[in-house]
Amino acid sequence: MTALGSIRQIDYTVVYARDLDAMRHFYEAVMGFALTRRLSDRWFEYQIGSTLLALTTHGGRFDDPPPVAGALSVQLAFRVPPAMVEACAAELEAKGVTLVSRLTNHPFGHRTIFFRDPDGNVLEIYAEI
Repeated sequence: MTALGSIRQIDYTVVYARDLDAMRHFYEAVMGFALTRRLSDRWFEYQIGSTLLALTTHGGRFDDPPPVAGALSVQLAFRVPPAMVEACAAELEAKGVTLVSRLTNHPFGHRTIFFRDPDGNVLEIYAEI
């Protein structure tokens, strides 16, 4: 086995936000993720199961310009039990989130909903069925 072959999971994901305040509000108030750690005014972490989701701003270590507004940057998928996908959809809609793909049972064995965060990233809540 090679050294790279020892990789077994994604430990954390960093999302570079165009509007950090709106993104923090969305992930904390809408998604209900508890802030785990704040490293600075530009770095916020949320522990989701065994994975860490970090929000930060463009600039700093990687000084790339942010993508244009509306440009898809990342898709995040969150797995829940099958009965919870529909309940999550209802909860999101009650909080004013528009689903871009309503509850669907796919022939490949997933029940899904899709929606976007304030930066336009695609979020999926799914279950294996």
